[in-house]
Amino acid sequence: MKFSKRMLVASAAAVTAVVLAACGGSGGSSDSSGGAAGSCPLGAPDESITTTVRIAYQKIPNGDLVVKDQKILENCMPKANITWNVFASGGDVIQAYGAGSVDIGLTGSNPAVKALSAPLNTTLPPTVNTWIFDVIGKGESLVVKPEITSAEGLKGTKIATPFSSTSHYSLLNWLEMNGLSETDVELVNLEPEAMVAAWPDLGGVFVWDPTLSELVKQGGVVLASAADTAAAGKPTYDLANGVKAFVDANQPFMTMWAKAQNYAVNLINNDPAAAAASISAELAVPPADVEKMFAGYTYLDAAKQASPDWLGGKLAMDFFDTAEFLLTQGAIDAVNTPEAYAAGVTNQFAAEAAK
Repeated sequence: MKFSKRMLVASAAAVTAVVLAACGGSGGSSDSSGGAAGSCPLGAPDESITTTVRIAYQKIPNGDLVVKDQKILENCMPKANITWNVFASGGDVIQAYGAGSVDIGLTGSNPAVKALSAPLNTTLPPTVNTWIFDVIGKGESLVVKPEITSAEGLKGTKIATPFSSTSHYSLLNWLEMNGLSETDVELVNLEPEAMVAAWPDLGGVFVWDPTLSELVKQGGVVLASAADTAAAGKPTYDLANGVKAFVDANQPFMTMWAKAQNYAVNLINNDPAAAAASISAELAVPPADVEKMFAGYTYLDAAKQASPDWLGGKLAMDFFDTAEFLLTQGAIDAVNTPEAYAAGVTNQFAAEAAK
């Protein structure tokens, strides 16, 4: 099965289009801090770090929102100039790299692989992946109308997902696994915040929280999830990546950044109520609902991430496998070399954060 390139791929020219630094795909906001008052949970603040950084974040229940809400970066690097920009999806973040409007950010593994593959690897600045925010499981799912109880029941319906996202990748794999083709369903490119309003006209959506939980509250039923496609050998991740030139030039900042992320991961795993309180403020949903969302993801501490099972080796192999699938879908022009995908991943900062 192959879904048409017209449906799957935004023009490469879009990557070089001007993207406002303070907005995501359907509008966004930014906030800056040159040193918010507060304590650094990592030890003494480091005033020698004076990096100016523009961070692209998404409203996904993982440690990045803990770091943002608790102003850990600002409190631990009070002389740094830090701006947070919200984006609707990883595809938008990749476009922002091309426009030169952000330095580091969060994307799913699917956009990360596209950035390292043709044609984007020839138009984007080189990027590198430095952290795994989460391994996606049931946190990204296919929610359908209650009368739809099987893949067969989706025939003739519209299914929405943000194109170029991990949900898009998981959806395509699930459709293929269940023998559905582009003549059986109509794929619709929608950002998460637009899905609730569009729900009456859709057969289903493949998306993440908090939109996922909101649609379930409205009567939607989970038919499949990224855990199913991962079990079939197609795992997906939410990753931290950035412009390689920035990462290479700001290693003290990146080390402190990784320590902050590791603190947040340990808070989720060891004190989920406290982590949920921070994430609740960012997602505008009750803390109890956030705690339930945690079950849809796996959060890895720095020591695990630095190992050969993850940033130290396997992730690059998963990138290569993902690229081979994207090529069959017309989402990239060519699969890059295994060495190129390995060069697009580093475990340096996770290893330093684990010390």
